[in-house]
Amino acid sequence: MKEKLTKLIDVKTIVTFTLTAAFTYLAVCGKIEPQIFMTIYTMIIGFYFGTQHEKNKEEK
Repeated sequence: MKEKLTKLIDVKTIVTFTLTAAFTYLAVCGKIEPQIFMTIYTMIIGFYFGTQHEKNKEEK
């Protein structure tokens, strides 16, 4: 469990969560259009899971 938590807390994860929180806040406050939010959020999540997938592939 501790190992998984340690792996979760790296720079890429922190950046992903921070950007998610920031864009969610902007969307809820109405300062950013929902379509722009979805485009940016999809790119962020796609990058995060894409790099995680490649990392897991390399470990095997």
